[in-house]
Amino acid sequence: LGERKDLLVGDCLIAAGMVSYSGSFTMDFRQELEKLWNENVERLKIVHTPHVRMSKVLGDDVTIRIWNVAGLPNDDLSVENGIIMFKSRRWPLMIDPQTQAKKFIKNLGKNREPPLEAFKPSEPNILRGLELAIQFGRWILLENVGEELDPALEPILLQQKVKTGSSYTIKIGDKTITYNEDFKFYMTSTLPNPHYSPETSVKVTILNFAITPKGLEEQMLNQLIQLEMPELQEKKNQIVEENAKALKELRDIEDKILYGLTKNEQISQILEDDELIITLEASKKTSAEINQRMKESEITEKEIDEKRESFRQVAYRASLLFF
Repeated sequence: LGERKDLLVGDCLIAAGMVSYSGSFTMDFRQELEKLWNENVERLKIVHTPHVRMSKVLGDDVTIRIWNVAGLPNDDLSVENGIIMFKSRRWPLMIDPQTQAKKFIKNLGKNREPPLEAFKPSEPNILRGLELAIQFGRWILLENVGEELDPALEPILLQQKVKTGSSYTIKIGDKTITYNEDFKFYMTSTLPNPHYSPETSVKVTILNFAITPKGLEEQMLNQLIQLEMPELQEKKNQIVEENAKALKELRDIEDKILYGLTKNEQISQILEDDELIITLEASKKTSAEINQRMKESEITEKEIDEKRESFRQVAYRASLLFF
């Protein structure tokens, strides 16, 4: 941990640069940028992990598994898009000609409380919907946006919050409303190659969700398995979902133990903390059970993947036809 702490400055510098500037580019160009920044950080003698990648600094295996279950493709470009989407300060505007991002956001937000709500720019009640969403912490998806954004959205895009007492407020039109921090705003565009003005680009985080050959190949493979061996695909989906839940459970246990250790300053206090001792005993048993379950499911998943690979050539040819 001490060594990793020393490397944080350089690693975070490269990761922040990727979040800020790489969203609109293709995977090849992003790799060139990352390589260039690594070389410059090395030249300036800023300590960092050699060949560090943003996905390794900011990525979280548990979260990425949950995203994959919700429909985010498992290729590097899509995973990086997911990281930038949730780590950036500005609201994301996704170039999404194949509607991958729209499906992912809808799946991710449908089980929330309150659930995600989708609008199109042409709908007359969009501002009213946004006002309610901001007040109650709802996620909003604005679909099929063009190259120009409605000026009425500017206070939301610029997040013009004002501290009022212990909470925040935001002014939309003539109304001042309470700002709920759970509110999220996503935008998608089906235009394949839109041109956004510099004024628009500084207000949002533009993300390129246009499909990649590798991403399409994986999706074609899933579709083929769904048609030819539906029970196998269902089992695969179930294992991925169960593993994501198990990893989250392990993370929650670790967080609970860390909280118990940090709230007690003296070793004697730790030894006297009955709640922490009970948590440690319970977590040891639970962790062992989860790890055993995950080992078994990994063996099953490997067997399923071997069967899936027999369809790889067909999926590859299908993706070639598209490109």
